[in-house]
Amino acid sequence: MSHYPEREPAEAYTVVMPNRPQPIVIIGAGGIVKDAHLPAYRKAGFAVWGIVNRTAAKAQTLADEFGIPNVYTSLSDAVAAAPADAVYDLALMPEQYPAVLDQLPDGAAVLIQKPFGQNLAEARVLLEICHRKGLVAAVNTQLRFAPYIAAARTLIAEGAIGELYDMEIRVATETPWEIFPHVLGMDHLELNMHSVHYMDLVRSFLGNPDGVSVATVRHPAKPQVANTRSTIIMRYRDRPLRVTISTNHDHGFGSDFEEAFVKWEGTKGAIRAQLGLMLDYPRGGPDTLAIAYTDKPELGWQPVEFQGSWFPDAFIGSMAALQRYVEGSISELPTSVDDVMHTMAVVDAGYESQEREGVALATKENTQ
Repeated sequence: MSHYPEREPAEAYTVVMPNRPQPIVIIGAGGIVKDAHLPAYRKAGFAVWGIVNRTAAKAQTLADEFGIPNVYTSLSDAVAAAPADAVYDLALMPEQYPAVLDQLPDGAAVLIQKPFGQNLAEARVLLEICHRKGLVAAVNTQLRFAPYIAAARTLIAEGAIGELYDMEIRVATETPWEIFPHVLGMDHLELNMHSVHYMDLVRSFLGNPDGVSVATVRHPAKPQVANTRSTIIMRYRDRPLRVTISTNHDHGFGSDFEEAFVKWEGTKGAIRAQLGLMLDYPRGGPDTLAIAYTDKPELGWQPVEFQGSWFPDAFIGSMAALQRYVEGSISELPTSVDDVMHTMAVVDAGYESQEREGVALATKENTQ
């Protein structure tokens, strides 16, 4: 890999539809399917052949809304009837992935909702299944394809802000965890379910870090919810880079000072993308993208045009990349399960770092 991978982004990050779109079979009928997957596919013109869900009524409701012709409660029945070139879109919880992947046809293409397991050990099990069955498998790390991220990626690759030396991601919002009942009672939450997006995004620009330092903690008044606030430092030994991720899902003080942004700083300027989806969640706020130039301070921050948003547009990019790779119109699949294993390793290292609690001050004081 290049010493400066952000200068050579994968072709897949330029969102282009496949030459021969393949039919999609969606497995799952939860909120993200309704709010993101299906609106994205309808907007892009992807044909959804069928939907599979244990609760028939839930699947049928989505089928009626989005014009899906086939509804199944049995995955084996759906696989038996599906077109041979179907792409399976897996949108369940990670603990359900092994059984589902084992039932897919050998050699099938599958897009797996993040996270790729709740921890690195689970991810290794999933990777083994994908390899054993010869699946063309990608993980839906869709933030990589958000329109404002795509625009920033192009500007950085073109050298608009010079040599990158700082990447900062900051989120301070009030997340209503009660609307995600499946996460209540989990031992781990913030890194593996949310900040995995941001650690993965950093990797998509800068490659794999040499080390990770993390502090991630609970809120004292929310005993039913695991860690909800994190500070993450990703270390790149051979470059003068500062990479930080700071998340606070307990900023319950109104919307005036909420924050959700990604900022890149370079020797010639800086780019800032506002993640509107995260503001006033789940209602959302405006997406913005702006650039400032070191040699033109009088201009201040100038808006950069882009079209679309994280939800649903980024989901078009995830599916399009997989289908383009399957048909052979691109040679690299940057969201492959093999690549995202490195993201899971970063998450795992983050939790290990938290357990080690940094360098104990007592060890320094005792040497005096």
